[in-house]
Amino acid sequence: MIVWVTGANGFIGRHLVHELAGAGHAVHGVGHGALDAAEVRRLGLQSWINGEIDAANLNALAAAHGLPTRVFHLAGGSSVGVSIERPFEDFSRTVASTARLLEWLRGSAPDCAVIAASSAAVYGADHAGPIAETAVATPMSPYGQHKFMMEQLCRSYAQSFGMHCTIVRLFSVYGPNLRKQLLWDICSRLEAGKTVLTLGGTGQEIRDWTDARDVARLLADVAEASSLQNFRVINGGSGRGTSVADIAAHLVKQWGGNTVVWHSGISRPGDPVSLLADDAMLRGIGFDWRIPLDQGLADYVAWFKGHAS
Repeated sequence: MIVWVTGANGFIGRHLVHELAGAGHAVHGVGHGALDAAEVRRLGLQSWINGEIDAANLNALAAAHGLPTRVFHLAGGSSVGVSIERPFEDFSRTVASTARLLEWLRGSAPDCAVIAASSAAVYGADHAGPIAETAVATPMSPYGQHKFMMEQLCRSYAQSFGMHCTIVRLFSVYGPNLRKQLLWDICSRLEAGKTVLTLGGTGQEIRDWTDARDVARLLADVAEASSLQNFRVINGGSGRGTSVADIAAHLVKQWGGNTVVWHSGISRPGDPVSLLADDAMLRGIGFDWRIPLDQGLADYVAWFKGHAS
């Protein structure tokens, strides 16, 4: 099977390529980042194009290696903060790249299945408990708005042209090689010897934390799961919520020492109080999350100490 991964050089992309290559698929990547031949092979890619998701690069990939059977679309914006600072850049990375990909597939590989990584940010705020896929999308940030626009493009191409698109709304993904966001920030300050950590928010914000290695397996499994629908949306969350304060306490414990954590009480714009998945659809296809939070956080701390500096 010929599989393409857009954004294959990203945090989740690297884990997904490892999963797909391990299953015996021929995996080709396109996205940003200069990779030499040795690194391309180490990641599990058979080829890599460093560039935009556009017709020229997609044509080059198809000419060299054949048309794809599946495309995992992971390219796009990955930060609420960046989307607020530079909204048009986030739009271009998420929405415009998706439009170019879908239009190329419509003309060149209309039978190719698309599995697109979206975000729980599309749900917005005011959700006190588990959020089902049927919940009304009310994104609070440009990042969430653009992810939802990407989903709507996929829905449009599925309805109008019969393309097969699956949207997986990912929640709080963490794991080895994550070099940004909360876990990276806390470990960076612990490494610097900080005895007091002050974090934003109240600490009671609830998130659905999933290890990237499980997420990669989820994306691969979702692609395998048979469906008669041209378009579907699936929550990529575990249904288990953990507060930011508990995550910080776990990391401090895994790190060792007596660091004290405080919370400023000031929340970041576009940051919901709770994002927790209703995982009924995932349970329906038989997916199981294998990496417990304690193990995942311990693995992250071990990776950070061994590779991050």
